[in-house]
Amino acid sequence: MTNELTVAVLGPGGVGGLLAALLSRTGHRVICLSGERTAEALRTDGIQVRSARFGDFTARVEADTELREPVDACLVTVKGTALDAALARVPARVLSDGLLVPFLNGVEHPAALRARHRPDRVAPAVIRVESTRVAPGVIEHGSPFAEIDLTGTDVPRPRLDALAEAFTAAGPATRVLEDETAALWAKMSFLAPFALLTTLYGLPLGDVRTRHRDELTALVEETAAISRACGGPADPAQALARYDAFPPSTKSSMQRDAEAGRPLELDAIGGALLRAAERHGVPAPVAARVVSEVHTFA
Repeated sequence: MTNELTVAVLGPGGVGGLLAALLSRTGHRVICLSGERTAEALRTDGIQVRSARFGDFTARVEADTELREPVDACLVTVKGTALDAALARVPARVLSDGLLVPFLNGVEHPAALRARHRPDRVAPAVIRVESTRVAPGVIEHGSPFAEIDLTGTDVPRPRLDALAEAFTAAGPATRVLEDETAALWAKMSFLAPFALLTTLYGLPLGDVRTRHRDELTALVEETAAISRACGGPADPAQALARYDAFPPSTKSSMQRDAEAGRPLELDAIGGALLRAAERHGVPAPVAARVVSEVHTFA
């Protein structure tokens, strides 16, 4: 194919595994970076995807425990709790001119990554998808959609456009957004109330939005005010309408982590929200209480 890219995927889980498989299927060279057990499974069996949207297929990928050669882009698809350890697999000198594309929750990780890699090669991305790794190299994509927003304040636009074109051709509709802050806070404004309250009560979204409506509304309004102060979008009514449109059985990834006894991304989501509120002098009593209560069992 023309414009073939070499793409590394750091953490081939639900999101990373899906993107790795889709990119490989459309002809790009994909190198998955993980622990040895997962790498061996990927080398042997490839990535198996089960998806109503993209079909059921198996994609061949390369796999290693560390990046050993330059790539056009490295997708960072680990949880925030595993970021520091995972980045040891991507030496900055090896990545060199390659884009570092974090698909992470929260708003603070781009600055941390720019302190370690070339600032003008860090291209934060937001993905809207429900995709789960059920075993090493086995991915179940459950949502009827997969959409990506790609951004990067100082990244050359042609680099972003080339990657966006590759994503879109592979399946996920991708757009390049000029305003990095707005893109990250748009995701944060939706994710934080959803993740915090489903995790606190151990309930799917349908029960949260009916049994705890007042609390959800208050938290959405606080989050919107914090987003506005940070230069992001603020539309609490739209956020509530989006929650109401989701299937009632929807769970957040933080809630699933809590149920499985995994570390929670509480600091990357709730902690970052409270730090932003404090920085801009925005009152956030509901957020502070909810984060504190989730923290007691995190």
